[in-house]
Amino acid sequence: MKFFSGYDFTIVISSLLLLATSLIILSSLDGGLFQNQLVFVLLGIFVFIIFSLLNVGALQNVSWPFYIGALLLFILTFVIGSEIRGAKRWIELGGVTIQTSELVKPFLILAFASLLCRWREKITFGRFILWILFFLPIVFLLARQPDLGSVLVYSITFIFMLMAGGISIWYFLSGGFFFLISAPFVWKLLADYQKNRIVTFLNPKHDPLGIGYNAIQSTIAVGSGLLFGRGLGRGVQSQLSFLPERHTDFIFATFSEQFGFVGALIVLSLYFFLLLRILYIAKNTKSLFESYIALGVFALILTQAFINIGMNIGIVPITGVTLPLLSYGGSSIISTLIALGLVNAIARPMRQKQNTLEIR
Repeated sequence: MKFFSGYDFTIVISSLLLLATSLIILSSLDGGLFQNQLVFVLLGIFVFIIFSLLNVGALQNVSWPFYIGALLLFILTFVIGSEIRGAKRWIELGGVTIQTSELVKPFLILAFASLLCRWREKITFGRFILWILFFLPIVFLLARQPDLGSVLVYSITFIFMLMAGGISIWYFLSGGFFFLISAPFVWKLLADYQKNRIVTFLNPKHDPLGIGYNAIQSTIAVGSGLLFGRGLGRGVQSQLSFLPERHTDFIFATFSEQFGFVGALIVLSLYFFLLLRILYIAKNTKSLFESYIALGVFALILTQAFINIGMNIGIVPITGVTLPLLSYGGSSIISTLIALGLVNAIARPMRQKQNTLEIR
């Protein structure tokens, strides 16, 4: 019982149920995908246990190496990375493909949280500019891969953490105004396929057999599930491969087709309880550094879930963002479980204190 007292049951149960759901869906699509994902899940659980044992507060003074290491890893991706569909986002090591932008997410949250603690007492416009300069190399390297989805996820997480740190809302409004002015220039910098995705989002029927195909097939899959779904392994769109990337970007559509609105509601509820618990931990921890970490993980998972599910149901442009704990892929699974392990480590003293009070 002492072993289990170190784990937050809401985080553990929600995560395990989402991982189990991923394995069930993948088993209905391809046995090979299921076996690979099972290995990723077991490795991710091991990593979760390791990071749950850490003293997170001690990491505040070593967060800068995480930032520098992340930048070096992004640069290394350009040097030895594998190019897939015109993008260099992956490094192959011993037959294992690693997506660097996924793997470094929790470590960059540590770096952001550390810097927030150091600069919190004197938040000026000049410091805000330094924050932007701190973040720009990450945006630049991700955009060069190109990985617009990761740029969006990192940016929203970064902005959320800054707002939690007390940065004036006027700074963000000024930044938004600047973005609107620069939008025509940003549009010119986008690749053709990125422009087409935005146009297709605004008008899905613009190119139904080309760039709009994924969005149309995804919404058909979600809608065809109706209330209770077609049943495991009986989804027409997913089983007959009409739905592209059915195991990664569009796994929510695959799941919804097989389990319907009720199944989708259960999955959304699991994310809701997981996120609510992380928010509770962020609010109740005594350490400012740990609070920022938990808020960063909250923003990261919420942003990814919203973007992925949104593009599956046609309310967000398709960006290639994975659904945490559900989409196929080792980098995403391990990254998310590292982040959740950090949150669990933050919650451990709170839970142990609560158990001590109950015994007394």
